[in-house]
Amino acid sequence: MAAGWEWDDTLFSGTAAYYRRGRLPYAPGLADVLGEVLALDGRGRLIDLGSGPGTIALDLVGLFDEVVGVDPDAGMIDAAAREAEARGVSGKVRWVRARAEELPAGLGSFTVATLAQSFHWMDRELVAASVKDLLRPGGALVHISDLKTRTRTVDGLPYPAPPHAAIGELVRHHLGPVRRAGRGVLPEGTPGGEAAVLAGAGFAGPYRHVVPGGQALERTWDDVVAGVFSMSFSAPHLFGARLGAFEEDLRALLREASPSGRFCERQPGTEVFVWPRGPE
Repeated sequence: MAAGWEWDDTLFSGTAAYYRRGRLPYAPGLADVLGEVLALDGRGRLIDLGSGPGTIALDLVGLFDEVVGVDPDAGMIDAAAREAEARGVSGKVRWVRARAEELPAGLGSFTVATLAQSFHWMDRELVAASVKDLLRPGGALVHISDLKTRTRTVDGLPYPAPPHAAIGELVRHHLGPVRRAGRGVLPEGTPGGEAAVLAGAGFAGPYRHVVPGGQALERTWDDVVAGVFSMSFSAPHLFGARLGAFEEDLRALLREASPSGRFCERQPGTEVFVWPRGPE
């Protein structure tokens, strides 16, 4: 966790309704890459920590006998359960409302554990040690994130890109210059250094894989608004009585940026680090 900041249960409060529509998907082919590099054959068990509305857990459900998704936010758990039902896979998925630091007893052991852009919200040393204990011999932890080291060109796109910089300025205008996070703030942002934490916990590796992106993704005004409200630093509850005014300003900004109501941007690539459990 970031110094001076403590997790609280409002961190993603109210964002679940916007998450699946607003967030850009992981790169196509992620499940195929993980199935190949981890030699997955439809057996074994997956635990996805910080599972949100089931984004990764449900995309990987076909690679395992059973998937357990863990998230502390009730709205996320409800959204994940509804999506599993819609996909017809409820019988293979179990949802647990809990922090990764406070996993209930009796979950059993797992072949793979995933952390998809969630590890930075956790007590990482504690969670890394707990995950290592949950993994079977030969198991692995997989850290998944958008690939941030490659510029996504907007050349050749049929519509303008969403005005992300201007949206960020608008959020700061309404909420102040310091990044909000639940009831607290993150003046220095979320922490990095995941590799040092996982190596310190005794994991081997890592082995890096990149699932390429680059596909053109069309977005509407409503999609972009949903993306803003899916973020912890601009979650709807943070605006309080100013929520309506903020959304009005946001939509005016989007109308000016693209009067057609359409935006377009490139699919980000997905970066995967595989950390085998390592010896005792």
